[in-house]
Amino acid sequence: MTQNSALDDKATQAIDPFPIRLVKRVSLVVLGPVYFLFIAFVPLLCGKKKGFRGWYWRLVKRACSRLLWLLSIRVEMSDDNKRDLAEDTDSLIVINHRSHLDGFTLMDVVPDEKWFTFAAKKELCDAALLRVGFTGAGLIEINRKSGKVAMETLSDAVREMPARRSVVLFPEGTRTTTESLGEFKAGAVLVARESGRKIRPIVILDSDRLLPRGRFVPASGTIRVVALPPFDCDLGASVDDDVARLRASMMAVFDTGDGAAEA
Repeated sequence: MTQNSALDDKATQAIDPFPIRLVKRVSLVVLGPVYFLFIAFVPLLCGKKKGFRGWYWRLVKRACSRLLWLLSIRVEMSDDNKRDLAEDTDSLIVINHRSHLDGFTLMDVVPDEKWFTFAAKKELCDAALLRVGFTGAGLIEINRKSGKVAMETLSDAVREMPARRSVVLFPEGTRTTTESLGEFKAGAVLVARESGRKIRPIVILDSDRLLPRGRFVPASGTIRVVALPPFDCDLGASVDDDVARLRASMMAVFDTGDGAAEA
């Protein structure tokens, strides 16, 4: 059996015996809506209290971890990667995107010391309840109808962020179904150049094997996450060159499937 075959088998190997998975999923169906409504309403009650954002951040992370546990999904990251991310500052986080599990996976595995947030399209913030929750979580509201305005909003938000907080960007723009990574858009590189921040590439492996496009109930298994060394833009090169170099560094890990290329 090849190394990649062994890793593929591990990804789709169920974490719990069937009776335990059944109990967990029934619990999720029965109790999950109540718990996640509580998470959504907390900002309405506590959003203006001092220190709320840090407390709420940890609450949301724990909620994501519990969700994956109830789905019998394990997320793995090396201890070295976790230590690197715990100390990471002045960065943008760039991840590949293959499944609706990706955001939950990142929230679960990245250590509490590393704060990050996501950029959300403006339409998601139209509902009052969602707007309050997203604001409490520190999400960045992006108007995607104008690329120029979206870039300005994102760049301004990044420049105002504390050093230990990062925004997570999906350079492929959407979930991909290709065997390798999709083509990268230039947004992350442009924001990094304008803000002076480095890029921290993170590769998520096997999330699409557990929840591929078109499927609504994820399978039990293991998702692996690899954090690459910081990526510095080369201001002497073109934006396209930086985008190609960033994609190549992530592809080297994604295509080997074992994180060996990160070194």
